[in-house]
Amino acid sequence: MDTDVLVVGAGPTGLMLACELALAGVRARIVERRTEPQHDSRALTLHPRSVELMDMRGLAPRFLAFGKPVPGWHFAGLDTRLDFAALDSRHGYTLFLAQARTEALLEERAGELGIRISRGYETTGLRQDATGVEVEVRGPGGAVDTVRAQYAVGCDGGRSLVRQAAGIGFPGTDETLTGMLGDFADVDADPAVLAAARTRGVLVVPLEGGLTRFVCIDPERMRIPAGQPVSLEEFRTSLTRICGSDCGVARPRWLSRFGNATRLAAAYRSGRILLAGDASHIHFPAAGQGLNTGLQDAMNLGWKLAATVNGWAPPGLLDTYDAERRPVGQAVTENTEVQTLLAELTLVPQYQVPAVALRRLLDELLSLEEVNRLLAGRVSALSTFYPPMTADADPLVGRRVPDIGLIAVGSEAIRVYELLPRGRFVLLDLAGDTNLPQALAPGWRSRVSAHAVTKHDEHADLHGVTEVLVRPDGHIAWSTRNTDADTRSSERTAALAAWAGAPAGGGAS
Repeated sequence: MDTDVLVVGAGPTGLMLACELALAGVRARIVERRTEPQHDSRALTLHPRSVELMDMRGLAPRFLAFGKPVPGWHFAGLDTRLDFAALDSRHGYTLFLAQARTEALLEERAGELGIRISRGYETTGLRQDATGVEVEVRGPGGAVDTVRAQYAVGCDGGRSLVRQAAGIGFPGTDETLTGMLGDFADVDADPAVLAAARTRGVLVVPLEGGLTRFVCIDPERMRIPAGQPVSLEEFRTSLTRICGSDCGVARPRWLSRFGNATRLAAAYRSGRILLAGDASHIHFPAAGQGLNTGLQDAMNLGWKLAATVNGWAPPGLLDTYDAERRPVGQAVTENTEVQTLLAELTLVPQYQVPAVALRRLLDELLSLEEVNRLLAGRVSALSTFYPPMTADADPLVGRRVPDIGLIAVGSEAIRVYELLPRGRFVLLDLAGDTNLPQALAPGWRSRVSAHAVTKHDEHADLHGVTEVLVRPDGHIAWSTRNTDADTRSSERTAALAAWAGAPAGGGAS
């Protein structure tokens, strides 16, 4: 094999996935058709769960150094904001950070992990057999080469060649609405003018390098196909029509059109070929969920694929990637369609009056704490829940682990997420059984980090819980409230075997 896993696409999802694989000792190579990193940024945000993922890997300070935390967010541009700060997270905010910077920071991490990124290599064909995948790539000089890997992952966007070559369907709805975005240098406009533009539905955001982004949907131009280029004249005319001023835009760095085509891959896996990010789901960029969903795909897939390559994955583990992440993709595509419809109705003359009334009603509903928390949890991905394998599982199983502070034997005060930078399982005995780390079978210790907790922060979700097994992606694989040591030992052994595979060399805890 030329490599263990070939990742097609060096966007945020592909970079994140390769880093997760390399962290587990898997040889990962990325091929990317672009010859240099992307400088323009469609996405501008990292939502709370994505920041948590970076925190788990010890990378959060890098992102926080460049990003700006924004405590509130929006749903369909409604006036009542989603209150991320009220959610149960140390990162209850959206981190305003351009996609180009996110990619640069992930590429920096990939370099530290020794990941090979081949730029200027376009994937032209793909086939699989019982033992691996062969991917044809055309290099910068035009020569075609074949790369053989155990697995290939398409992180190559909405037009994914990997998905097409694998024969995976991409059902959904075609584009019916488009908007425009433009990044402009040296915008010369009175702040009051820009404030007025925002009240008329134009997104106005300062970016790095002295740029200002404008995003708008012009009722008279919203049926123009997304593939049609945007001109400066068109953009200025649309701004003037919407808000009465062209807002002083004159020097575009980037102009683009985007649409609401919404599609979800029929499967995230076909044999040794898998999909992640936009290759598996596309939608209107409502509430900035696309990039974040891709990062979370990568975090879910990375450790499972690594376990499979490394030979210790329990039966069916890799299949749980599709089972867990495809429903999340479906939920995201559905909520973005709802948000897009709310925006579109206000732009169609015959629907404007009822649409305004509907938005007013939804604003009232969002002012209710329970409703706000429900939607905030979904958009932030903090409420993402993976159904447990068994019906009698503890209620915590499948949920993200709370990042509580604790004191474990042999360590000073530490947070749960600070135990996850190596991408291993974490076993916590909250009852303070100091024998647990030694009781763990040696064959599991390369995959599982065990800690006897003598003291921890109070948290409602953990009331009465005596032991927790945390997956490498920060979700709970198993938890128990049993106080009998022998019963807990039996439950623990079963949970470890189900998730972390058979211990190397045999034996059990």
